[in-house]
Amino acid sequence: MLEYTAKHTLRIAKRHKNTKRTYLLVNPLQAKHIPVSPTASLNMMRCLGENLAQKYLNTKLVIGFAETATAIGAAVAGSLGGDCIYIHTTREEIPNVNNWLYFLEEHSHGVEQKICGDNIQEWLQNTPQIIFVDDELSTGKTIINIVDQLRRQYPALEGTRMIAASIMNHLTPENIERLTAAGIISEYLVKLPNVDYSAELLDIETTPAKDITGAQNSSNKYSVLLSSEPFMNPRLGVYIGQYEESCSRIMKNAIVELTDLIQPDSNILVLGTEECMYPALILGEELERQSFARSVVCHSTTRSPIGICNRDGYPITEGYMLHSFYDMNRETYLYELNHYNAVIVVSDTLNTEEAAIYDVAALLQSYGDSQLFFLRGGCHV
Repeated sequence: MLEYTAKHTLRIAKRHKNTKRTYLLVNPLQAKHIPVSPTASLNMMRCLGENLAQKYLNTKLVIGFAETATAIGAAVAGSLGGDCIYIHTTREEIPNVNNWLYFLEEHSHGVEQKICGDNIQEWLQNTPQIIFVDDELSTGKTIINIVDQLRRQYPALEGTRMIAASIMNHLTPENIERLTAAGIISEYLVKLPNVDYSAELLDIETTPAKDITGAQNSSNKYSVLLSSEPFMNPRLGVYIGQYEESCSRIMKNAIVELTDLIQPDSNILVLGTEECMYPALILGEELERQSFARSVVCHSTTRSPIGICNRDGYPITEGYMLHSFYDMNRETYLYELNHYNAVIVVSDTLNTEEAAIYDVAALLQSYGDSQLFFLRGGCHV
């Protein structure tokens, strides 16, 4: 099993206009803000999952945090067995949900999150513990907030262990004590030193991402890939084995279609959209496994506004603000774009607005000629 350290997983960036927490811990292996090999990214996520599977047998419920940890949560759940339920929190509007549980992610750009509670009572009867998965833990407040809400709603949780798992752990001894007092155990892949990362950014001057939302025009071309089946929706809860099998089928069928459209020696980007990260990584991993291209990388659009800086060692050197694939009135961001021969956008939106894909097409034109494909496997988001 690979060993991971802060050297592999930690870069420090400045949040744009966020006074609650000035810094952002950027993981270059996470396939969110920085393009990376999808196999390398999933290897890291599965390493956390394998560690947890050895310690917490028979876990049947994993909860991931949107948007950054949606893929990590899925990979962790996959390590616990096909009959494990995986659900992640969301900021999206989802129809036909009877019971939303709301909680706060206090340091975030969007503080209010929610989780679908329609089936949680049933799931709680089948698991000795719940594993919550985030990309990093700095204070533990978000975990405590959601656990408090769950305990209020479901008194049966009294005897259920709560595990807060993350790739990176930046908890102070005081924060660990607070979690322990709340009955929450913290687990992690990488323990970070107890330092104030905001102090490292005091002399860093950043600029905002470039707004390209007005760059769309009718000459921007893209091809739609037909999903062989709708994406399953982990915002509502899925059996992880079924979810993994569905993702694998969809992506293998997409590759069959792409084989006739993309030159085999291409450099390919697979781009996820906001909360939809895991399907993009599965497609990228399959492309790498089949040696389909010269190189394959993955990352994703995000709601997080990050400051841009060209100083040596700063992780985010360019960024763009574009329309969201889920709401054309919402801002979303894309960082560290390069030139690729082909770009495949993977999204679970059902929206028909073309503003976001036009934004991506316009951006790609500025980097040189490339093919653009849109795999939309909508799941009622």
